[in-house]
Amino acid sequence: MASPGHSDLGEVAPEVKPSDSQTSVAIADLEWREMEGDDCGFHYGDGTNEAQDNDFPTVERSRLQEMLSLLGLETYQAQKLTLQDSLQISFDSMKNWAPQVPKDLPWHFLRKLQALNAEARNTTMVLDMPPDAWPAEKESQMEEEMMYWDPAEDITADDIYSFSELRMPDPPVNPLDLVCALLLSSDAFLQQEVLLKMALCQFALPLVLPESENHQHTFLLWALRAVVRTCCFQPPRGLGSFREDSVVLSRVPTFAFVRMDVSSNSKSQLLNAILSPAPRQWDCFWHRDLNLGTNPREIADGLVEISWFFPSGKEDLDVFPEPVAFLNLRGDIGSHWLQFKLLTEVSSAVFILTDNISKKEYKLLYSMKESTTKYYFILSPYRGKRNTNLRFLNRLIPVLKIDHSHVLVKVSSTDSESFVRRIRAIICNVARSPCRRVSVEDMAHAARKLGLRVDEDFEECQKAKDRMEKIIRRIKDVDAYKRDELRLQGDPARKAAQVEREFGQLQWLSEPPEKQRAELRRRVLELRLQQNGQEPTSGLQEFILGISSPSLGERQYFLRWMEWGLNRLGSPRPRQPPEPLLTLRPKLAGASDLTEPLWPEPLGVEHFLREMGQFYEAESCLLEAGRLPASQRRFAHFPGLAVELLLGGLPLELVDGATLSIPVRWVTGLLKELHVRLDRRSRLVVLSALGVPGTGKSTLLNTMFGLRFATGRRCSPRGSFMQLLPVAEGFSQDLGCDHILVIDSGGLISGALASAGDRFELEASLATLLMGLSNVTVVSLAETKDIPPAILHAFLRLEKTGHMPNYQFVYQNLHDLSVPSPKSRDRRQPLDPPSDLSRAATHMEKQGGGFRTLAGLAERQHVWHIPALWHGAPPMASVNLGYSEAIFELKRCLLENIRNGLSNQNKNIQQLIELVRRL
Repeated sequence: MASPGHSDLGEVAPEVKPSDSQTSVAIADLEWREMEGDDCGFHYGDGTNEAQDNDFPTVERSRLQEMLSLLGLETYQAQKLTLQDSLQISFDSMKNWAPQVPKDLPWHFLRKLQALNAEARNTTMVLDMPPDAWPAEKESQMEEEMMYWDPAEDITADDIYSFSELRMPDPPVNPLDLVCALLLSSDAFLQQEVLLKMALCQFALPLVLPESENHQHTFLLWALRAVVRTCCFQPPRGLGSFREDSVVLSRVPTFAFVRMDVSSNSKSQLLNAILSPAPRQWDCFWHRDLNLGTNPREIADGLVEISWFFPSGKEDLDVFPEPVAFLNLRGDIGSHWLQFKLLTEVSSAVFILTDNISKKEYKLLYSMKESTTKYYFILSPYRGKRNTNLRFLNRLIPVLKIDHSHVLVKVSSTDSESFVRRIRAIICNVARSPCRRVSVEDMAHAARKLGLRVDEDFEECQKAKDRMEKIIRRIKDVDAYKRDELRLQGDPARKAAQVEREFGQLQWLSEPPEKQRAELRRRVLELRLQQNGQEPTSGLQEFILGISSPSLGERQYFLRWMEWGLNRLGSPRPRQPPEPLLTLRPKLAGASDLTEPLWPEPLGVEHFLREMGQFYEAESCLLEAGRLPASQRRFAHFPGLAVELLLGGLPLELVDGATLSIPVRWVTGLLKELHVRLDRRSRLVVLSALGVPGTGKSTLLNTMFGLRFATGRRCSPRGSFMQLLPVAEGFSQDLGCDHILVIDSGGLISGALASAGDRFELEASLATLLMGLSNVTVVSLAETKDIPPAILHAFLRLEKTGHMPNYQFVYQNLHDLSVPSPKSRDRRQPLDPPSDLSRAATHMEKQGGGFRTLAGLAERQHVWHIPALWHGAPPMASVNLGYSEAIFELKRCLLENIRNGLSNQNKNIQQLIELVRRL
């Protein structure tokens, strides 16, 4: 029951409404006239609260240091934790371990987050070892240390000190403190990766990162730039419904939720309920009812989090018809006035949860009298001083220009769903009316004015951005830019690749005709001379300068800016979701031109590196033929520049997506340079993933190892890419390698049928090449779909080489969990006889023993059925925990096979170079 004078949920007591005379009298009676002159004691000329800059208690200054020390992160304050540090393969990569001490928590969080595990924020620690697993000597030692007291005996000082020698349990860590400490200890690129993975897990993202020791709060603009979402802006009815964009650039209505003094209502739980379509409940914002949610926050007070709602176009799931942003301030607004001031300047409306409105809080809110933001109060009728609250509300109504509909009473005993519907209705009304719409970039601009530090405002980052903009400004039309600025990738490159492919095929003949070989050599040299006669264009020269910077940080910033700048070129128009590639590809599989794109290829960083590779190819070809003196080489340093990017975590193209061939001289140059850079740590295991685009293979690799292969709705590059994973030195001897080279087949395997002729032959050759280079091959397939014929063909061809990698067949459910998975009897089994065997053997040219080979393969295959990635319909779907756990088991199995030598003989880089040439 509501207390007297109060109506049900969402209503306000009648006596809250003052008459005009009461309002004027209330204003006249205020004794706050001094506030008119000094603005409540808050000054923003320097962007800070003067009261916040001086006389901080010593205990407050030490909290951050204590937390960093507790988590083992104090060593990463001078030299920040990097993305490459988090990707290292170690003993822990093979264990589904639980944290035992606080120093385990950051690494546990990073590994769970990399795997998109919905439980990554759980900071529960377990005992070092269960009692039944204790060694006998440890158990006897504990018995000796254990003291049993006789109540009649006095406790001596020795007894007390002996107690202190026993290990006390480690203090629990609030998950928000862990996130803040980790971000404060990470460099800009690891911060970006952490926020990207948190977004994929549907976690709320840090927007303003507090730094309690020096009070230099940081606005995380750069860290959010990698987050991209696709959403429906209106119910789907033809073209133009869906759009993919960066959350940093999208201008949307924004609503802030804050706490003033004490509130019995959970702000974060309320936000989760607002964001979640019934009956689902998403824990986007960490709240008090979750594990360790009630633990006191040591360093996270002052944190501002952000999350978004993005419509999917499905009426039963969309709680809002358009994208909406939500901000959540952790802690009391009185203690974090600067953050509150920022929220009032960027929000369409601010919801204030409180049980008490006292003189102090009234002064704070009175200082906002010039604000144009709408304010709403959410009160509890059973907490606080009811009459005092009503008196101050009466005074605030004219000051904040609100009315009684802006004061809501949440009665915890009543139906919370109706209250959530009321809040949603308010948000929809505000969004429909003329209101403030801001992007994260706009928020950063407001943060700068208030004196907050923005993470992009560093010299290295801004210099890299300026260089990127010089290149992007010149791109008016993508196709024209490719033709005019990246000239070596046109007809000369395609023709040269075709001639060299024909020349390579002659090597397998028992008596290759010398005249034909001479003609092919002449044609190749002619084409390479044409290419070598070109000069790098201004755009390419600017790109080379960007990746040649002596500053590692500036190089990394430049590459990220280039990726986003180039992506923006192809994403201004709304669009319909593309037809699934699994059905699109076979229609086009009979294209007459082997290098004709089967789908639009966007301009990317790989095009600039591909151009560098063509300059190197042409020069190296002429050098081999004796047509160019070594002293006249101009591009010999290009492989070194590219290898620096590979070592920094950028995927490099292995198979040229324009010519559908391996540029052997360029790839050989890369591997030689890599061998020099790695010095004695050059033992490799090659792991490849093959499959038709759209089967989730790139997402699988990224989730398993934290890699950066292209994924998503935006069309991916055609070529095959490789990325290098370091193995921890302490684990390399046990694993048998120093690095793992991961290859993603990209868009090379389209599922072309044998009737497609030359295209099928080309795909089979490329599949043979990638599998022939590999120690382990993961074949990614959609549930109920056949293995692509080109991959089956490659299995048979590899028998000639005597090289058979370890195969893992991965069937992925590409639907969300709302769609039933195929029944076991409907699932396709790898190499299901007789169809797969007969089809592959029938299409083999002069290949004997096809049935024997595939039958042997069927005995050694490993089959995995991976659940759907999403639980629900994107873009607001949460990650399926079963997907994350299945991916971890697959990763553990792969590493176990490598360690046990089941992945064929590991190789060094020199052997890999020779294998590339031979295959």
